[in-house]
Amino acid sequence: MRQDKNIGKVGKDGHIDFLTRAAYGSGDVACNIVYGMISTLLVLFYTDYAGISPITVGAVMMISRIFDGVSDVIMGFIVSKTKSRWGQSRPWILWMAAPYALGAVLLFTVPHTNEVLQFIYMFITYNFCTTICYTAINLPYGSLSAMMTRNSGERDLLSIFRMGMSPFGRIIAVTFTLPLVKFFGNDQMAWIKCMSIWAVLALILLIVCFARCKENVHIAAREKQGKVSMGKNLKALAKNQYFWAVLLLWTFQGTTQTIVGTILPYYCKYVFHNDSWMYSTLYLIETVVIIIITFLCPLLRRYFTKSRLILMGGILVLSSQFLFMLNPYDYNWCVFTTVLRGIGQAPLSAFIFGMIGDVVEFGQWKTHLRQESFIFSGGSVGAKIGMGASQAVITGILSLCGYIASTGAAVTQPQTVIQGIIGIYVFAPVIVWVFVLIVAFLYRLDKKYPVIMAELGEREARGEM
Repeated sequence: MRQDKNIGKVGKDGHIDFLTRAAYGSGDVACNIVYGMISTLLVLFYTDYAGISPITVGAVMMISRIFDGVSDVIMGFIVSKTKSRWGQSRPWILWMAAPYALGAVLLFTVPHTNEVLQFIYMFITYNFCTTICYTAINLPYGSLSAMMTRNSGERDLLSIFRMGMSPFGRIIAVTFTLPLVKFFGNDQMAWIKCMSIWAVLALILLIVCFARCKENVHIAAREKQGKVSMGKNLKALAKNQYFWAVLLLWTFQGTTQTIVGTILPYYCKYVFHNDSWMYSTLYLIETVVIIIITFLCPLLRRYFTKSRLILMGGILVLSSQFLFMLNPYDYNWCVFTTVLRGIGQAPLSAFIFGMIGDVVEFGQWKTHLRQESFIFSGGSVGAKIGMGASQAVITGILSLCGYIASTGAAVTQPQTVIQGIIGIYVFAPVIVWVFVLIVAFLYRLDKKYPVIMAELGEREARGEM
């Protein structure tokens, strides 16, 4: 395999330079420019601009998650078998960048026809963009971090750069989309124009990520072990208890972001009676808070383990939600509790992907198989199912409450819908974060990790896995 020179240099201790960390983070900025739209404003576009009923939208997203979960496992196997001059994971970022950008635009070109044809079109374009293109980019992108360095601290920094920078993608897409849609005419074509701008930007950032990041982890013993079957890989994955713990944490992280991102525009539009700047402002405030605290997390890491920081953050998230219940109709109070929630969410965002890298090493130590792509693909399955399920539940509740879909015209929703929106925004994050607290409390890999790495070093010196 030919190795690229002069890019993404890594020191003998696994140290990664600043530009490479930033380039790696730019990959998730690109993913979140598009996926941020999918997990937040796409439902609003479908119901209030394309005129599609919430139950139809929810059905597309829930059914698609079944295919999406299967595609992650398949993609994990494909990546593990990929051999190219750029490595295993890195080339997929280059190969799928343009299709991903195209798929993003196609999401918003829903034809105005009968609901059956709309369902078919939504299902095809949604799965092309998410099940195929997003999976073929984001899964290899995630596993790339474990292939860039084996230094846990450096992987934590890659995770911090990834999750510290990724919100900029959501900021770009979510904060500026509704104002741009208003500027371009506040109709479906306005959404298409806006998404085209974001798609081009995402394409450029993915190319930057590919150009700078390099696979540096090469284990001689792995080359000797030969081909490993899908069944053996899945069996080893099932035995890795910390894989299941991190899968749950990744799922809960994606779920809570999707819940807030999906229901908040409805909350601003129908509870605060503002469909222009309030949602963008709230989303921007929370995202900026998460970014700031995420980059401060390495300082806190000196005093606490990753799991304990996540535990403390979860307690703050729950406190913010209970405080919001005191005055759910006041926008300024919502801003205050949003800041608290953002602070609490930051540790999970900062460390989740570093923890997945630790799980790769633990899996090798326990099963003698190194499974970067399988571990990231399995975790991604949970995250996507959580996102799809939460959107399906939200749209299902809105339908049961009597939500009235439209094509941009002003609509007065019944009071049952208003109460449903408030209930989802207040209580759904509480349910999710209770489970985060349980998993974080039981997590023990942080303390075991130094001993595991020392033993792996001795094994590999003997030519063993």
